[in-house]
Amino acid sequence: MKGEYIGELEELVLLTVGALYQEAYGVAVMEEIERQTGRNLNISAIHAVLKRLEAKNLVKSEMGGATKERGGRRKRIFNLTNLGKKALDESMQVRSQLYNQIPQISFNFS
Repeated sequence: MKGEYIGELEELVLLTVGALYQEAYGVAVMEEIERQTGRNLNISAIHAVLKRLEAKNLVKSEMGGATKERGGRRKRIFNLTNLGKKALDESMQVRSQLYNQIPQISFNFS
């Protein structure tokens, strides 16, 4: 994965796909991000990120079954690939490493 950069929104969507596991489709990802972070994203942005992540082989997708709630339309379900999980592991490692380098000083400036 070295040399393959993912942006902050890509990382957030990738994390959400992993967290939703077998239930990760566009609207569910968008709603979970809003619920967890308070960020209000539009569905077009989510679909664009999912498409980029699939092109990078970080997620894979397949069509789910048709449902009455969706008027007989099928959902595209996304799941993490091994490469996607590795990208998240590496990102978490780098963030933790940098966070742990912050000096243990007081940030209380009241």
